[in-house]
Amino acid sequence: MVDKGGPDGGDGGRGGHIILRGNRNLWTLIHLRYKKHIRAGNGVRGSGSRSTGAQGKDMFLDVPMGTVVKDAETGELLAEITEDQQEAVLYAGGMGGLGNTHFKSATKQTPDYAQPGQEGTDAWAVCELKVLADVGLVGFPNAGKSTLLSVVSAAKPEIANYAFTTLTPNLGVIPYHDYKSFVMADIPGIIEGAAEGKGLGLRFLRHIERNSILLFIVSAESEDIRKEFKTLLNELKKFNPELLDKTRILGISKIDSQTPEDLKKIKKKLPKDIPTVMFSSLNLTGIPELKDILWNNLS
Repeated sequence: MVDKGGPDGGDGGRGGHIILRGNRNLWTLIHLRYKKHIRAGNGVRGSGSRSTGAQGKDMFLDVPMGTVVKDAETGELLAEITEDQQEAVLYAGGMGGLGNTHFKSATKQTPDYAQPGQEGTDAWAVCELKVLADVGLVGFPNAGKSTLLSVVSAAKPEIANYAFTTLTPNLGVIPYHDYKSFVMADIPGIIEGAAEGKGLGLRFLRHIERNSILLFIVSAESEDIRKEFKTLLNELKKFNPELLDKTRILGISKIDSQTPEDLKKIKKKLPKDIPTVMFSSLNLTGIPELKDILWNNLS
């Protein structure tokens, strides 16, 4: 507003970002269940004396580690959070426009126009949580996965003698020698056809993708251990062939239900191309050996 002072319109501030942030104190996405709309702040207009407008307020969205965000329409991966306090800009705010001072020239000394700011982004996204664990338990329902987790950690999953007792993933921290530890995840049991969505199928197979080691659990009571192990491998291959590149270990559970003679027969029929350990969660036979083989493969 200075007489003959020339154009002095300031630039507009950018719009606020929507930013994902990893939070180690969160374990689920339940806090987002009823929060469908998330809006960052608008940028403020520029003003005289070449004053730039304030930036819009950024909106931080705290999520547990292991969160994957995809575009709801295309399925495109937008962001992935794997570490505490890791930040990822999910949607960037629109850039602020330039004030009229940027458009003056020798022939146009008093421009009466400015550059408008960018429109904000409006989109739908889908958040998924993939459990982060060192060891993932893979097996048919009632193979003894939850019982194993309960005896090697402080986790208390529901345990009963029927299929699909486990309906949600359970995590347990397994203590090891010299104050070392690792994390084990128990997911609902897999059935044949899980990769096509049978049973609890696709809802939980994705959690296995984040595990360093896959511990396959087959009961010693199984009529055909080789066949059961092969079926589990086939389901993982159909869901995601890359899962077969992970370290695999085979655990034979419930050996307390077998006689010494039966155990000798089982050992002869076990696959030779995979590390194998036989154990009982009831009397803890083989549990130290199981922890050793898991730790050695993690190290």
